[in-house]
Amino acid sequence: MKIHSALGNGFKEIVYKDALQAELTKEEIPFEREKEFYVQYDDILLKSKFQADFFIFDSIIIEVKASSQFHADSFRQTLNYLKTSKVNLGIVINFGADKLQFKRVICNLLKSHFINPFFVSPQYLLA
Repeated sequence: MKIHSALGNGFKEIVYKDALQAELTKEEIPFEREKEFYVQYDDILLKSKFQADFFIFDSIIIEVKASSQFHADSFRQTLNYLKTSKVNLGIVINFGADKLQFKRVICNLLKSHFINPFFVSPQYLLA
């Protein structure tokens, strides 16, 4: 990706988020930065919320990382975001490694399973 080639690794996440925002804007890709999603528990909308780094095309959550390697927590976090937001596709992009890393996170749960955010299902795939 152009951003990693130009900036390399070693910056904080915010730098890569700013660069990604510039690229999405330049390419006229529809997005929201720091899109807020609320968490529902047992038919109650909690005060707690999370902010997806980017929400593009009204259907994909992008999480930006700047770590020397991928961590399982990043995928768990993104999967929880997907379940809570009822979005099926997330992409974790890590700019912190020597080579750009990215992975899809797919949540393929039925809508009825989103009522309880603690539902655990084997129907998800980390690709």
